[in-house]
Amino acid sequence: MAGVIQTTVRRSMPAALLLRVRHRSPGLANGLVGGALAAGLGLAAFTVLVMLLWVSSPYPDSGPGGALHVAAALWLLAHGAELVRVDTLSGAPAPMGVPPLLLAVVPVWLLHRAARDTAEGGARDNAPLMPGRTAWAGVVLGYLAVAAPAALYAAGGALRPSWAWTALCVPLIALVAAGTGVWTAYGRPSGPLEQVLGAVLPRGARHLVLGPDGRPGVAARAAAAGATVLVAGGAVLLTVSLGWHFGETRRTFGRLTEGWSGWLAVLLLCVTLLPNAAVWAAAYALGPGFLLGAGVAVTPLGARAAPLLPPFPLLAAVPDPGAGTALHGTVVALPLTAGVVVGWFVGRGSVTGGGRFGVWTTGRTAGAAAFAAGLCGVLMALLAGLAGGPLGTAALARFGPVWWQVGLATAVWLGLTAAATALTVRAWRLRRSYRRGERRGDRVVAARRRPALPRPPQRERLPRGTWFKRKRGRSAPAPAPVAADEPYLLLDDDGDDDRAHGAPDGLRDFRDLRDGTDPFGLRPRPEPLGDLPTASPPAAPGDTEPRPPA
Repeated sequence: MAGVIQTTVRRSMPAALLLRVRHRSPGLANGLVGGALAAGLGLAAFTVLVMLLWVSSPYPDSGPGGALHVAAALWLLAHGAELVRVDTLSGAPAPMGVPPLLLAVVPVWLLHRAARDTAEGGARDNAPLMPGRTAWAGVVLGYLAVAAPAALYAAGGALRPSWAWTALCVPLIALVAAGTGVWTAYGRPSGPLEQVLGAVLPRGARHLVLGPDGRPGVAARAAAAGATVLVAGGAVLLTVSLGWHFGETRRTFGRLTEGWSGWLAVLLLCVTLLPNAAVWAAAYALGPGFLLGAGVAVTPLGARAAPLLPPFPLLAAVPDPGAGTALHGTVVALPLTAGVVVGWFVGRGSVTGGGRFGVWTTGRTAGAAAFAAGLCGVLMALLAGLAGGPLGTAALARFGPVWWQVGLATAVWLGLTAAATALTVRAWRLRRSYRRGERRGDRVVAARRRPALPRPPQRERLPRGTWFKRKRGRSAPAPAPVAADEPYLLLDDDGDDDRAHGAPDGLRDFRDLRDGTDPFGLRPRPEPLGDLPTASPPAAPGDTEPRPPA
């Protein structure tokens, strides 16, 4: 045994590093798994949908491999990535960059849920959450670890992703959606938003976007309400136009495909494009309209014919070519209504939600309305940019609304209408407040009340023993009922007893009132009138003798 050399079993360097990472970053592995699972579920949902349509199609163009390539390409398109079609009649690649906005809900929702669940980590009650940066980075890296092979696989099909748009859109969606999920897990704190707003907006305008309590400010709520009204109104206009052109809409189904499976596929595509069409209709009501190709604009003032327009049910709702009529001009009611809604929110907030500024002046109210209109314009410009894109080359290179025109038109329409409405609502609410005797402007108007009698000086409040007191348990006995005259028993207690128990000086001072001294420096109370002598009755005329008291 003397020749036996004792050695120590040591771990290899990669194993030690993995163990150290596992112990120091418990949330990173969970984030990687959550991000990969979110990407896998999204790909599975698109694959199931495409495979069902492929199986039900009587004349499929390709095998199951082609269907899987299409599913991966559609999943990337839902992130906003542009696709390129290579098997065209001319042989030149044709871009396809109109992402269905309804499909974008799937990856965004899955990423949000994965990041939120990872940050929570199964925590309950007061258990600490996982570090936000660790959970956020883990989910994003896990998601991109699945997205990269999916993009490489989709590149071998007929619809190939554009590498520039894929490298930009997919990580951006992953970062934003995962960030909102972690932010939700931490209770939506206002600190990150305050930092971003502090770098973008001046100090006087931050409270309009983010309130002091962490909730959206007056301008943010007004802008969201205005954008909602515009998009909802666009959906109403789309429905009315589809009903007006119902015959053409029904004929386009027969021109595109045959059989119930083809009709179902076209119907599903129309459903996923409904949010895009609603944004297009809102852009039409705002004035700039939308493009159906290079130089082919459709506005309320007139519409040009699009010779290369493919047959599609939603495109049947496009107004007929020609000059606009009075019926087309009625769509201006939509931006006016949105402006009234924005102004109502700002006018109400100028009186009730002023914060540290109190009741806003007319200038601040008008400025807040204009600022809310600008925020709404930014939202509509973002939606317009996402709802459109190219559908080919040359004539089909520009398809949909122009984002900057839509944003500018929204700011102008809503700015004028919202300012007038906000000032009107402010004056009306202040007039009601004036009638009720509430605060009006910079002064306080007293209400008509009965004259109040002078109150006696208040007693000194006894100090509390502790700031916070533990709640009484369920098994503790109930407190004894308090008698009606118990507050007055303090004046009958013995002063020596109070001093022995450490009673405050303010309480002992009340006993000095019985000795005639007043600790507050006030005049002592006079003695009762019962001990005074009784006055004698008046003497009769001519009687000079004094009479004894009665």
